[in-house]
Amino acid sequence: MPTMPKTRAAAAIAALAAGTLVGSGGTAQAAQTGCDAPATHRIAQVQGPGDATPLEGRTVRVEGVVTADFQRDDQLGGFFIQDPAPDDDPATSEGLFVFADASRGDVRVGDRVLVTGRAAEYHGLTELADVSAVDVCGTGAVAPTRHALPLPEGASLEPYEGMLLTFPQPLTATEHYRLGRYGELTVSAGGRLFQPTDRPGISQEANDRRRLLIDDGSTRQNPPQVPFLSPQPVRLGDTVRGLTGVLDHRFDSYRLQPTRRAVFQRTNPRPERPRPVGPANVTVASFNTLNWFTTLNRRGADTPQEQERQLAKLVAALKGLNADVVGLMEVENNGDTAVKALVDRLNAELGANVYSWIRHPNPGSDEIHVSLIYKPGRVAPVGAPRSSTDEDFDRPPLAQTFRRVAGGEPFTVIVNHFKSKGCDGAAGEEADQGDGQGCWNPKRVRQARAVAALAADVPHPLVIGDLNAYGDEDPIKTLKAAGFTSQTERFVPAGDRYSYVFDGQAGELDHVLASRPLAGRVTGAAIWHINADEPPILDYNTEYNPPSLYAPDAYRSSDHDPIIVGLRLHGGR
Repeated sequence: MPTMPKTRAAAAIAALAAGTLVGSGGTAQAAQTGCDAPATHRIAQVQGPGDATPLEGRTVRVEGVVTADFQRDDQLGGFFIQDPAPDDDPATSEGLFVFADASRGDVRVGDRVLVTGRAAEYHGLTELADVSAVDVCGTGAVAPTRHALPLPEGASLEPYEGMLLTFPQPLTATEHYRLGRYGELTVSAGGRLFQPTDRPGISQEANDRRRLLIDDGSTRQNPPQVPFLSPQPVRLGDTVRGLTGVLDHRFDSYRLQPTRRAVFQRTNPRPERPRPVGPANVTVASFNTLNWFTTLNRRGADTPQEQERQLAKLVAALKGLNADVVGLMEVENNGDTAVKALVDRLNAELGANVYSWIRHPNPGSDEIHVSLIYKPGRVAPVGAPRSSTDEDFDRPPLAQTFRRVAGGEPFTVIVNHFKSKGCDGAAGEEADQGDGQGCWNPKRVRQARAVAALAADVPHPLVIGDLNAYGDEDPIKTLKAAGFTSQTERFVPAGDRYSYVFDGQAGELDHVLASRPLAGRVTGAAIWHINADEPPILDYNTEYNPPSLYAPDAYRSSDHDPIIVGLRLHGGR
């Protein structure tokens, strides 16, 4: 009789005396169908050398050691087994998922089992389904296979599907958008991933070979225990070593289900304040507020509580920037109501009249518009605000010339929020051309030309805002061709030059571009990484975010990082 765990041995002996063997699922079976019944196939034969099992629909019996147990109702509803004696074909996996909850057979990691079921493909995952027998026949051990990223060119993770893997190298958190909703986190080898259209030398194919999705062993939405939040919330840029788990495939992605707790090191600590921008006598910032609305249940907060939480975070961020002029995006287009509410709260905390705002002469027809706030004790508007009547703008720019209160050269801030990359209504040349620039790229190019024309008539223009274009895309090239230079490219190291993360890839959607004469007055620029690196579960929303995670601070006040630039203007005191 095969060796069995002590807790189950007595029942097995009694069953044998009665001429039956009781399987772990509690079903009395003929002795020849229990542990004495040999496997009909090896796991590698079920997996096969390709993406799908060559035994689709056939009933098979396999033997293996349990490497991961996810049988609970709130988990995957099964467990993983692996052959401890691999075959000599590197194209065939030695691991397999068994879709069977504890009612079919309650297993533990380390159990040696014989399982009978139907070989099947479930959305790309080879598994045993319709399981009729789970017989625990002793114990065993499987050492995790050491693996490394990036994958070789043209290689796939398919030969490792279902297997226990370990990644000894440092892996960097590069996406956590679905962390709170599905318990998912993406890591990558060789540091964070960047958008291919943000800078030269980046390819999507190479990015995909570097990345790995980590899951939480569950298909549950909004899990009560969100992973990777202890001892502190993981930030993008944080790293983990020795990541170990079984390689799963579901929802069209390979994913690692950890079997050991993954502990991230805080290699990208929270910045308490923006980096210095040199010996400036004026500072200008750009900040996308992620839909600051005073009207509830529109694009911003849904309840008064959420609105207060959002306002507290936005004010904390603006206080941290402490800029003399700030261009704001995604402010509700309801006259001066929304911008006034923001300024009023700022002044309530900083002192009366510390900030004021510029009234937009042409805010456009969109639900959101751009705004300008400034410190009247530091700078004074020169002349009336200007905008553009170009029909390509749904959210027209706002331009205002300022001069230091102490006197000196004028400078003009032009705040923008170009057309987004979303494809609603896009057709013809405005549709996605497959070049990585998304939809509406020609429209953004026309908007860039219109901004350049507006800038030609104002002194010392500084173009700021969310241009919805990464650094190596056509709209930015258009502005550079018109004589503007990126100040973040001048002053921010390449590894820190990002303001937004989409699909696990960082890039610079928010820009500060100076005209040639003004560029000589720029003393520095910085991107304050308080938002893009922070998990969305920390934001102001209350629907799904655990209450204990909220703090009225600057972190995750938006989904875009603010940018600040320093100017050293001549003249005056």
